[in-house]
Amino acid sequence: MFDLQDKVAFVTGGNGGIGLGIAKGFIDHGASVVLAARTKSKLDSALIEISDMGASERVLAVQCDVTDRDSVQAALDSTVERFGGVDIVVNNAGTNKRADEPHLLSDEDWRDVIDTNLTSMHTVTSIAFPLMKPRGGGKFINIGSMMSIFGSSYAPAYAASKGGVVQYTKSCAVAYSKYNVQVNAILPGWIVTEMTDEFGRLFPERYAAIEGRTPSGRWGQPQDLAGTAVFLASSASQFVSGVSIPIDGGYSVQ
Repeated sequence: MFDLQDKVAFVTGGNGGIGLGIAKGFIDHGASVVLAARTKSKLDSALIEISDMGASERVLAVQCDVTDRDSVQAALDSTVERFGGVDIVVNNAGTNKRADEPHLLSDEDWRDVIDTNLTSMHTVTSIAFPLMKPRGGGKFINIGSMMSIFGSSYAPAYAASKGGVVQYTKSCAVAYSKYNVQVNAILPGWIVTEMTDEFGRLFPERYAAIEGRTPSGRWGQPQDLAGTAVFLASSASQFVSGVSIPIDGGYSVQ
Protein backbone atom coordinates (compact mmCIF):
# COMPACT_ATOMS: atom_id res chain seq x y z
CA MET A 1 0.00 0.00 0.00
CA PHE A 2 2.89 2.36 0.78
CA ASP A 3 5.10 0.99 -1.98
CA LEU A 4 6.55 3.63 -4.31
CA GLN A 5 8.36 1.19 -6.58
CA ASP A 6 8.55 2.47 -10.17
CA LYS A 7 7.29 5.91 -9.14
CA VAL A 8 9.19 9.09 -10.00
CA ALA A 9 9.19 12.00 -7.55
CA PHE A 10 10.24 15.58 -8.32
CA VAL A 11 11.16 17.48 -5.15
CA THR A 12 11.85 21.22 -5.25
CA GLY A 13 14.20 22.49 -2.58
CA GLY A 14 15.33 18.88 -2.37
CA ASN A 15 18.95 19.59 -1.50
CA GLY A 16 18.47 19.99 2.24
CA GLY A 17 16.15 20.26 5.21
CA ILE A 18 12.55 19.16 4.75
CA GLY A 19 12.93 18.46 1.03
CA LEU A 20 15.87 16.12 1.50
CA GLY A 21 14.17 14.41 4.45
CA ILE A 22 11.13 13.67 2.28
CA ALA A 23 13.31 12.58 -0.66
CA LYS A 24 15.08 10.04 1.57
CA GLY A 25 11.71 8.67 2.68
CA PHE A 26 10.70 8.21 -0.95
CA ILE A 27 13.98 6.45 -1.72
CA ASP A 28 13.42 4.11 1.24
CA HIS A 29 10.06 3.12 -0.25
CA GLY A 30 11.36 2.41 -3.75
CA ALA A 31 10.85 5.65 -5.69
CA SER A 32 13.26 7.36 -8.03
CA VAL A 33 13.81 10.96 -6.95
CA VAL A 34 14.81 14.19 -8.67
CA LEU A 35 16.32 16.78 -6.35
CA ALA A 36 15.66 20.23 -7.86
CA ALA A 37 17.29 23.23 -6.22
CA ARG A 38 19.38 26.32 -6.90
CA THR A 39 22.60 25.77 -4.95
CA LYS A 40 24.93 23.32 -6.67
CA SER A 41 27.19 22.69 -3.67
CA LYS A 42 24.21 21.64 -1.54
CA LEU A 43 22.87 19.53 -4.41
CA ASP A 44 26.19 17.73 -4.63
CA SER A 45 26.12 17.00 -0.89
CA ALA A 46 22.52 15.77 -1.04
CA LEU A 47 23.37 13.52 -3.98
CA ILE A 48 26.16 11.94 -1.95
CA GLU A 49 23.84 11.37 1.01
CA ILE A 50 21.30 9.51 -1.13
CA SER A 51 23.99 7.63 -3.03
CA ASP A 52 25.30 6.45 0.35
CA MET A 53 21.86 4.87 0.87
CA GLY A 54 22.68 2.57 -2.06
CA ALA A 55 20.31 4.35 -4.45
CA SER A 56 22.63 6.23 -6.80
CA GLU A 57 20.80 4.86 -9.86
CA ARG A 58 17.48 6.21 -8.54
CA VAL A 59 18.45 9.83 -7.92
CA LEU A 60 19.04 12.82 -10.19
CA ALA A 61 20.14 16.28 -9.04
CA VAL A 62 19.25 19.26 -11.24
CA GLN A 63 19.86 22.94 -10.68
CA CYS A 64 16.53 24.74 -10.80
CA ASP A 65 15.32 28.21 -9.92
CA VAL A 66 11.61 27.76 -9.23
CA THR A 67 10.95 31.45 -9.86
CA ASP A 68 12.13 31.03 -13.48
CA ARG A 69 9.67 29.16 -15.69
CA ASP A 70 12.34 28.17 -18.22
CA SER A 71 14.46 26.70 -15.42
CA VAL A 72 11.52 24.66 -14.14
CA GLN A 73 10.75 23.44 -17.66
CA ALA A 74 14.38 22.37 -18.15
CA ALA A 75 14.41 20.51 -14.83
CA LEU A 76 11.23 18.60 -15.67
CA ASP A 77 12.53 17.88 -19.16
CA SER A 78 15.62 16.34 -17.53
CA THR A 79 13.33 14.29 -15.27
CA VAL A 80 11.45 12.85 -18.24
CA GLU A 81 14.69 12.18 -20.11
CA ARG A 82 16.21 10.28 -17.17
CA PHE A 83 13.19 8.48 -15.71
CA GLY A 84 10.48 8.63 -18.39
CA GLY A 85 7.97 10.82 -16.57
CA VAL A 86 6.83 12.09 -13.19
CA ASP A 87 4.26 10.68 -10.74
CA ILE A 88 4.84 12.74 -7.59
CA VAL A 89 5.66 16.42 -7.16
CA VAL A 90 6.67 17.94 -3.85
CA ASN A 91 6.43 21.73 -3.98
CA ASN A 92 8.82 22.43 -1.14
CA ALA A 93 11.11 25.28 -2.24
CA GLY A 94 10.73 28.27 0.03
CA THR A 95 12.30 31.30 1.63
CA ASN A 96 11.54 33.80 4.36
CA LYS A 97 12.29 37.46 4.98
CA ARG A 98 11.60 38.90 8.40
CA ALA A 99 11.03 42.33 9.91
CA ASP A 100 10.08 43.50 13.40
CA GLU A 101 6.64 44.58 12.11
CA PRO A 102 4.82 44.06 8.79
CA HIS A 103 5.18 47.65 7.51
CA LEU A 104 8.97 47.39 7.85
CA LEU A 105 9.20 44.61 5.27
CA SER A 106 10.33 46.03 1.94
CA ASP A 107 8.36 45.55 -1.26
CA GLU A 108 11.36 43.70 -2.70
CA ASP A 109 11.43 41.22 0.17
CA TRP A 110 7.65 40.78 -0.04
CA ARG A 111 7.83 39.92 -3.74
CA ASP A 112 10.76 37.55 -3.24
CA VAL A 113 8.88 35.52 -0.62
CA ILE A 114 5.58 35.43 -2.53
CA ASP A 115 7.30 34.51 -5.80
CA THR A 116 9.38 31.75 -4.22
CA ASN A 117 6.78 30.24 -1.90
CA LEU A 118 3.54 30.62 -3.82
CA THR A 119 3.90 31.72 -7.44
CA SER A 120 6.53 29.06 -8.07
CA MET A 121 4.10 26.41 -6.85
CA HIS A 122 1.73 27.38 -9.64
CA THR A 123 4.59 27.34 -12.16
CA VAL A 124 5.82 23.88 -11.18
CA THR A 125 2.28 22.48 -10.99
CA SER A 126 1.32 23.92 -14.38
CA ILE A 127 4.29 22.28 -16.09
CA ALA A 128 4.21 18.99 -14.17
CA PHE A 129 0.48 18.26 -14.33
CA PRO A 130 0.38 17.49 -18.08
CA LEU A 131 3.17 14.95 -17.51
CA MET A 132 0.99 13.02 -15.05
CA LYS A 133 -2.06 12.65 -17.27
CA PRO A 134 -0.55 10.04 -19.62
CA ARG A 135 0.53 8.00 -16.57
CA GLY A 136 -3.03 7.65 -15.31
CA GLY A 137 -2.75 9.95 -12.32
CA GLY A 138 -0.35 11.45 -9.83
CA LYS A 139 0.26 13.17 -6.52
CA PHE A 140 1.07 16.75 -5.59
CA ILE A 141 2.32 17.43 -2.08
CA ASN A 142 2.54 21.13 -1.29
CA ILE A 143 4.57 22.27 1.69
CA GLY A 144 2.81 24.96 3.67
CA SER A 145 3.51 25.83 7.28
CA MET A 146 1.83 26.08 10.64
CA MET A 147 1.70 29.77 9.63
CA SER A 148 -0.84 28.65 7.05
CA ILE A 149 -3.09 28.46 10.13
CA PHE A 150 -2.09 31.56 12.06
CA GLY A 151 -0.22 34.76 11.29
CA SER A 152 3.18 36.11 12.21
CA SER A 153 3.98 39.70 13.14
CA TYR A 154 7.60 39.29 12.04
CA ALA A 155 7.06 37.17 8.89
CA PRO A 156 3.97 38.62 7.17
CA ALA A 157 4.92 37.65 3.61
CA TYR A 158 5.79 34.12 4.68
CA ALA A 159 2.49 33.70 6.54
CA ALA A 160 0.53 35.15 3.61
CA SER A 161 2.28 32.89 1.10
CA LYS A 162 1.74 29.80 3.21
CA GLY A 163 -1.92 30.64 3.72
CA GLY A 164 -2.13 30.82 -0.06
CA VAL A 165 -0.59 27.36 -0.33
CA VAL A 166 -3.60 25.86 1.47
CA GLN A 167 -6.12 27.55 -0.84
CA TYR A 168 -4.12 26.70 -3.95
CA THR A 169 -3.99 23.08 -2.78
CA LYS A 170 -7.78 22.97 -2.40
CA SER A 171 -8.29 24.57 -5.82
CA CYS A 172 -6.05 22.05 -7.59
CA ALA A 173 -7.56 19.15 -5.65
CA VAL A 174 -11.01 20.03 -7.00
CA ALA A 175 -9.77 20.65 -10.55
CA TYR A 176 -7.59 17.57 -10.93
CA SER A 177 -9.64 14.87 -9.19
CA LYS A 178 -11.20 13.80 -12.49
CA TYR A 179 -7.71 12.94 -13.73
CA ASN A 180 -6.94 10.73 -10.69
CA VAL A 181 -4.51 13.33 -9.39
CA GLN A 182 -4.60 13.97 -5.64
CA VAL A 183 -3.35 17.27 -4.24
CA ASN A 184 -2.61 17.70 -0.55
CA ALA A 185 -0.51 19.87 1.75
CA ILE A 186 1.78 19.30 4.70
CA LEU A 187 2.06 22.10 7.25
CA PRO A 188 5.38 21.76 9.10
CA GLY A 189 5.83 23.27 12.52
CA TRP A 190 9.16 24.27 13.96
CA ILE A 191 11.65 22.03 12.16
CA VAL A 192 15.43 22.16 12.52
CA THR A 193 16.65 23.46 9.13
CA GLU A 194 19.02 26.06 7.77
CA MET A 195 16.12 28.52 7.61
CA THR A 196 15.21 28.12 11.29
CA ASP A 197 18.86 28.36 12.30
CA GLU A 198 18.76 31.90 10.87
CA PHE A 199 15.59 32.57 12.86
CA GLY A 200 17.42 31.48 16.01
CA ARG A 201 20.16 33.99 15.40
CA LEU A 202 17.71 36.84 14.76
CA PHE A 203 15.18 36.04 17.50
CA PRO A 204 16.96 33.99 20.21
CA GLU A 205 14.29 34.51 22.89
CA ARG A 206 11.47 33.36 20.59
CA TYR A 207 13.59 30.44 19.43
CA ALA A 208 14.14 29.27 23.02
CA ALA A 209 10.46 29.58 23.91
CA ILE A 210 9.26 27.31 21.10
CA GLU A 211 10.38 24.02 22.64
CA GLY A 212 8.52 24.84 25.86
CA ARG A 213 5.27 25.53 24.01
CA THR A 214 5.44 22.43 21.80
CA PRO A 215 3.53 19.54 23.46
CA SER A 216 6.02 17.03 22.08
CA GLY A 217 8.72 18.90 23.96
CA ARG A 218 11.15 19.24 21.09
CA TRP A 219 11.79 20.79 17.70
CA GLY A 220 11.00 18.59 14.73
CA GLN A 221 13.54 17.00 12.40
CA PRO A 222 13.21 16.82 8.60
CA GLN A 223 12.69 13.06 8.77
CA ASP A 224 9.58 13.62 10.91
CA LEU A 225 7.74 14.64 7.74
CA ALA A 226 8.81 11.67 5.63
CA GLY A 227 6.12 9.26 6.81
CA THR A 228 3.26 11.63 6.02
CA ALA A 229 4.80 12.43 2.64
CA VAL A 230 5.10 8.74 1.78
CA PHE A 231 1.45 8.24 2.72
CA LEU A 232 0.34 11.14 0.52
CA ALA A 233 2.54 9.92 -2.35
CA SER A 234 1.31 6.34 -2.22
CA SER A 235 -1.86 4.45 -3.13
CA ALA A 236 -2.80 4.51 0.56
CA SER A 237 -4.09 8.07 0.03
CA GLN A 238 -6.11 7.55 -3.16
CA PHE A 239 -9.27 8.94 -1.52
CA VAL A 240 -7.49 11.81 0.22
CA SER A 241 -7.37 15.14 -1.59
CA GLY A 242 -7.48 18.81 -0.66
CA VAL A 243 -6.40 18.30 2.95
CA SER A 244 -3.67 20.10 4.89
CA ILE A 245 -1.95 18.09 7.61
CA PRO A 246 -0.03 19.88 10.40
CA ILE A 247 3.20 18.13 11.39
CA ASP A 248 4.22 20.27 14.33
CA GLY A 249 4.34 18.18 17.50
CA GLY A 250 1.00 19.67 18.55
CA TYR A 251 2.19 23.29 18.47
CA SER A 252 -0.80 24.59 16.49
CA VAL A 253 -3.54 22.99 18.58
CA GLN A 254 -3.09 25.14 21.66
